[in-house]
Amino acid sequence: MRPSVPSSCLILFILFAFHAFAGEWPREMRSYKGSTPTLDGVISPGEYDDATRFTGVREWTPQFTPTTDDRDLSLIGYVKHDAERIYFAFEITDDVLYAIDIPRWLPAQFPKAHELTQEGFPWLGDEMELLINASNQWGEDDGADGDGSSWQMVCNLTKSRLGGIGVGGLLEGEPRVKQSAWDNYQRWILTGAQEAVAKVKPGGHGYVIEWAAKFNPCLEIAPGKSYSADMPDTPMGLNIALGDLDEMARGEGNFANFHHEDWWTGEKDKRTLKRQYGTLWMMRGARGEE
Repeated sequence: MRPSVPSSCLILFILFAFHAFAGEWPREMRSYKGSTPTLDGVISPGEYDDATRFTGVREWTPQFTPTTDDRDLSLIGYVKHDAERIYFAFEITDDVLYAIDIPRWLPAQFPKAHELTQEGFPWLGDEMELLINASNQWGEDDGADGDGSSWQMVCNLTKSRLGGIGVGGLLEGEPRVKQSAWDNYQRWILTGAQEAVAKVKPGGHGYVIEWAAKFNPCLEIAPGKSYSADMPDTPMGLNIALGDLDEMARGEGNFANFHHEDWWTGEKDKRTLKRQYGTLWMMRGARGEE
């Protein structure tokens, strides 16, 4: 006769399975429903008081040289959503701003890195990356699909699709060599389905990014079905990266002479796989309403 399982244990097992389904990395973040911020590259007093606050990056996963000093590279981040869009804001401390404090140097082996084409490197520079797996579906070696179900987009401080070289903002992310992903990302930028503003902080030594993505078409939880703010609390896969390109010598031995590239979740060399993401909970209510 099979022994009975206490109902409390069964509930814990179900909850664990539900949590794990959003990503295999044991890190979570909650986005609550809040006020609509102004995307201007300035974090105004009170603007993100109703958001979840998080910090980085010394406890994150380094892809290149580990970050050991907050004055070298660190961030304070925020996430929340309203009825139509999810918002991220990042206040970044960075001791050297690439192409602002120092020249816009190029790795000798990658002469096309600053082209705004599929051959270019959108993430070469000081930059943030958002990776969201709205569908929570993945295989062993799956990265972002490049559509509303899962995507990886880039906000660079000194180049963008809308402004060109010298103006910060959004660029088509990965997998940029996949034509459908490239087309989707570019359409999202040109139509405003995703928007981001990057602005150097007064006095330098860092910058601010504010970023918004519309639920439709950017958070597709099932084919043809976008997330809605009136749904029950909904888990999605999430990863975040902060890239730091300083003087070429500081990244010696690293790919493209990157100094730092720190990831919220995942293992080195595997951090872009969907199974390596953490969990973003899209909460139905405002903070304090749980």
